Amino acid sequence: MKTVYAIHTGPVLLDVLRTLFSEMLPDVRLVNVVDDSLLADVRTAGSLTAAVSRRILGYGLIAASSGADAILNCCSSVGEAADVLAKIVDVPVVKIDDRMASRAIDLGSRIGVMATLATTLDPTERLILCKAAESGRQVQTKRYLADSAFDALLAGHADRHDQLVRATVERAMDENDVVVLAQGSMARLIPLVQGHSSVPVLSSPRLGIEALREKLNLPVP
Repeated sequence: MKTVYAIHTGPVLLDVLRTLFSEMLPDVRLVNVVDDSLLADVRTAGSLTAAVSRRILGYGLIAASSGADAILNCCSSVGEAADVLAKIVDVPVVKIDDRMASRAIDLGSRIGVMATLATTLDPTERLILCKAAESGRQVQTKRYLADSAFDALLAGHADRHDQLVRATVERAMDENDVVVLAQGSMARLIPLVQGHSSVPVLSSPRLGIEALREKLNLPVP
């Protein structure tokens, strides 16, 4: 049985990952490493810090030495620390949002980047622009922030979160060729906005697990 260590900066994706692993990687052992101080520190600083990066590297090194066959980074705000981790461990490191960014540039040149955390916008935008440069494509990104929605979700006010996110996503759909949900916590909103227009809305969890499955060389169940 293969083992994946998932590094989380909060609890919001735990149930999402368990469900996706059960569906897409039923024979893979999932080990969740959760440190909610990571995201709290990033939010306080306004961006990824050296101290947070060192903790991400520490968790990754522990995962690699504990028998992980792959490491899944679950937070876009710290994705650039995962890039460093990938250079120092001998197991694959998959960023949950990497394939989403690649898919976005395949679907259009005007890309809306939607977040509920300001600290997620910069790294997600940089990831998309990097993917575009690697592919030789010209894209324009436009940023959207549903301020206070993430705090509402953490406080247990899911309906308020969904209301704020839905309104912002629908505005982004009206102004772009494709919309990227920069945090996996928004993935459950996709069915609610699909009828608004034909503009595709992408989220990271399922696409990230698809990429992980390929890294593990596992068949589709």
